[in-house]
Amino acid sequence: MTKAGASDIDANGRADGGMSVAGTLDGRAFGVAVPARWNGQAVLFANGYSIPGSPVSVPADPVAKDPSGGFLTAAYKQGFAVGQSAFDKPAMAVKSGVINTLRLRGWFERIGARRFYLGGASMGGNIVMSLIEQHPDAFVGAMSACGVTGGWDSEVGSLVDLRAVYNFYTRGTKYELPGNHDIAANGLSPTPPAGLGFARTPWLFWQIKKMSGVIADLFKAARANPNGSEAQMIARIASVAKADADPASFIFPIMTAMVSMEDMRASFGGVVYGNVGKTYESSLLSTAEKARLNAGIQRIASDAPARAFAVRWHQSSGRFTTPLIAVHNRHDGLVFAKEAILLRQRVKAAGNEGHLFQLWAPSLQKDIPGTGLKGWAHCGFNPRQAAVLWNTLHGWVESGRKPSVGVY
Repeated sequence: MTKAGASDIDANGRADGGMSVAGTLDGRAFGVAVPARWNGQAVLFANGYSIPGSPVSVPADPVAKDPSGGFLTAAYKQGFAVGQSAFDKPAMAVKSGVINTLRLRGWFERIGARRFYLGGASMGGNIVMSLIEQHPDAFVGAMSACGVTGGWDSEVGSLVDLRAVYNFYTRGTKYELPGNHDIAANGLSPTPPAGLGFARTPWLFWQIKKMSGVIADLFKAARANPNGSEAQMIARIASVAKADADPASFIFPIMTAMVSMEDMRASFGGVVYGNVGKTYESSLLSTAEKARLNAGIQRIASDAPARAFAVRWHQSSGRFTTPLIAVHNRHDGLVFAKEAILLRQRVKAAGNEGHLFQLWAPSLQKDIPGTGLKGWAHCGFNPRQAAVLWNTLHGWVESGRKPSVGVY
């Protein structure tokens, strides 16, 4: 294994007779599991977005601690080796995700793997799109779950618009967000001040709690008085921002925008989404109310280099030859359904519907930590569904017949 290019190898037997191998490739950690009766094929997985400042790590055994929610485990049980590589950095890391996933693929190939499948979730779904569109011969089949399959202009736009509209309607109220209100910058710092690095986790929890608490209070007040001003405020924010009137669908996108804008600007090389010239509207607004909104909402301009980088890493074109299964929830607390719609539109425009099997999974409500509320889950799938995704993809690749009916 070291001759294949890995270092810091830590190999351990698994109770099922297979083995797990952790190590590094060019300084980036990886973890793989190889079954006792390996069929010579491998399934790789690309993880999703993490908050800036989070540790860069992957599980040493991706079956014992499956980052895919069951997709890798299902493949492993059928004789496939499975693995995942860490990226260069937390948060926005699509280019790094592509490079490091390909590096792990190359290592697997040097130790004898002959065919490769690919999966990814959330940001990892965008990495999947980049890989199959830019490296069409690298994988025989791919799966994207709750992925940013449209691109970063649309996804970041959803986050920024929701934060901007929320700021407008809560300005001067007790539901106003804490910290910096500039939508082009972080609202709160995800990392503690110098000298408090030891308190990184509680610091981040406290920052998120400050932000989520005011939004949770808004929803609690609205539920206590469905005909009151708070309920009206939520309805207008959701309608203008094209979001679900749901606490998770407010908290998670706004939280991401509040702690990630500076990382995104550094990663993309500027502001990737701008709302200069955009007309915000809603059927709930009168002509005068619409005019006040568009005059008073904060405007920011995007930067051409950032837009170009986002197109390359990665705005899907709809042109790929790898069989792709893409699954979304119609109600998702972070990656909105329009990402699925954009993918479908681009694939159809490219005349490429034979390579896409797209489906909706039932949306799932989960507890929102620290709020006492439930809301739409991001990536609301269970291990059974993940196994069905794997079996459907594998069957499609092996048979050459695209699935014709949704499996959920």
